Parts: sequence; structure tokens; C-alpha cells
Amino acid sequence: MTAAKTELGAGAAVTAADGHPVVARVREYAERVLRPAALRTDREGVPRAHIDDLAGLGLLNHLAPAEYGGLALDRNTDRRLHEIVAGACFDTWLVWAQHAPLAGRITELRKQDRPIPELAERILRGELLLGAGVSDVRRFPDHYIAARKVEGGWVFDGTISWVSGWGLNSVLTVAAVQAATETVVTALVPIADGVHSEGLLELGAVAGSRTARVRIESVFVPEANVLAAQTLEKTRYDDIGTASDARGHHFGLAETVLRELEAAPDPDARAVAATWRPRVARIRDSAYALADEALAAGGGPHRLEERLATKAASGEALGTLTRALLIVRSGRGLGSDDTAQLHARSALFVLVQGQTGDVRRAQLTRLAR
Repeated sequence: MTAAKTELGAGAAVTAADGHPVVARVREYAERVLRPAALRTDREGVPRAHIDDLAGLGLLNHLAPAEYGGLALDRNTDRRLHEIVAGACFDTWLVWAQHAPLAGRITELRKQDRPIPELAERILRGELLLGAGVSDVRRFPDHYIAARKVEGGWVFDGTISWVSGWGLNSVLTVAAVQAATETVVTALVPIADGVHSEGLLELGAVAGSRTARVRIESVFVPEANVLAAQTLEKTRYDDIGTASDARGHHFGLAETVLRELEAAPDPDARAVAATWRPRVARIRDSAYALADEALAAGGGPHRLEERLATKAASGEALGTLTRALLIVRSGRGLGSDDTAQLHARSALFVLVQGQTGDVRRAQLTRLAR
């Protein structure tokens, strides 16, 4: 009974963040700028103006402490912002989402009585946009960024499979592995000599996210720029929470598709929305409640099967809703000027983003039933 009550209120707690003035400003901007431009952004790429606008709204350091000019927003307000930005423009969301969580991670240095380096302070002040190159750790030992210990720091070498926002970000967060000890070193790496793109990826989804394959060639990383050095086992333990939960962007995209179905003149389209809106709300409640419970329990595999099942259900809901929107729009929905195909492709991205073996198993098991 207690767990059911907790889950019931989780989504409502996120929605309640609509009362926060920052959320109101971001929503107004998203509806005025991001949503009307989403199709063009997907074709032409996220413009620097969007990043400048997000910085002006405080979204480059919304999780940073007030002493750095940050907004120090709580978990539910952060989730609501992810829902709003992703629902308006999935490409812009992806670029921003690579950066957004890092302020919290940097502030962890203070809990360890470690000084915050100048580069990290600039990030906390919202002056720089970060790109992320951390997911290759999941593929160790088949593919990874190599870390070699040297005097005063580390040398990183390897190819990052996926960096979004290339050309907009000036610093990367990179996770590299010292293979002999299976130590994962996560550090801030400026985009400078020795860091270069091997070309933007031609993606069928999030095509405007400026996603590139990036080569790091024997780049020295000073110890001051290291955010963490921990075992591969601990990294994989922490990664369970990142990969196994349905998160805000799932529900922001779902809300957008539901809105477009509800606005359709076809009563059958509105019937689909009426059927699926409460289902999506239940998935959202469960996803947030389970993630919060897992965090309170120390992370890792806490109620993992339920979390994986909820993420798989979220992906299935997005697939169903975006198919319905394509059906409603008929042949028009395949045109590059129609949002139906844009949302359908974004839903495909959600299915493979952060995919681990456990996530893939949960998704395929659900489909095989």
C-alpha cells in the first residue's frame, strides 16, 4: 500500500514544478521558439542561438549552487525541464542533456574536500557547454578510451563513438579506462589540440543534434580536471540507474504526441489519445517513483526488473503513439514538413539510447510476449 501511494504521487510531484518561475519561463520559450523551429532544427542542426538562449534562461547551470550563479533546482523541477525541452525540440534537448547533469557531479568534489578547478568553475557558472563522451565504457574491453597514468595526471587516447553538440561545445566529459587495473577515469577535456571530429554521423533520428565521432590523440589530462577515478565494477553499478530508468525526455515526447493526437479532427485519433494518456501517466508515475526509491537505496540493481519493465513500457507507448500519429496524418505524415515522422524517429532514438544488455533483454522480452 505504501509503495502504491508513493508511485501515485511521483508524476504529480514533477508536474507541480510548473509553479516554479524558471519552469514557466522555459515553457514560454519552448513554445515560442523551440517547438515552431523543431523541423528546421532537425534538418539544419541545433543553432548556437538555442544554446545562448538556454544559457540566458539559466539552464547551463540550473543544478549548480547559488554561489556560482546557479539555480540549485531540485530533482523534480529538473525532470520537468527535461520534459518541456524534449517535448518541444528533441534535437536541442539531446545537446543540452549532455551538459545538464554535470554541475551536480562537479559539486561532488567539494564533498571530497577537493578544490574545484578553474575549468569546472566556468562550467558551474554556465559559461561553457559540455559534450559527453562517457558511454564507450559500456563496451569495455571491446572498445574504450584508454587512460594511461603519467606524472601530474593522465593521458587519454581513443575514439569516442558519440558526442552530440559538436561545434557548439568547448569541453568534453570523457570516461577512459586504465585497462590493467580496470580503473575508470572521468575527466574534463577541453576541445583543443589532439581532440578532433572524425565527421558528423548521418543519423536517421536526432539528425540535427550535431552528433560526431571524436578522436582523442594522446591528450594530457591534469589531475585537477579529473572528476572521478573508480573501479569498472563501481562504474557499471552506477550506470544501472542511468541506463535502466525511463526519464523525463520519454514523457516530454509522449506529451507532445498526445497533444497532436488530441488536436486532430479525426475522433478516432482523439480516442487513441484518451486511451493512452492515463496509461502514460501511470508509466510516468512508476518510472519516477522507482528511480527515486533506487536512489534512496543507494542505486545499483534495486528493483531492477521493475525499472527495466517500466522503461520498456515507455518505449512501447512511444512507438504506439507515434504510429497512431502517422496513421492520422496519412501520406502527409511522411513528408519532411510534418511532425509525425519527426516524432516517430525520435521515438526510435529513445529505444536505443543508453541501451545495455539488460535494457535490450527487457525490450525484446516484452516484444516476444
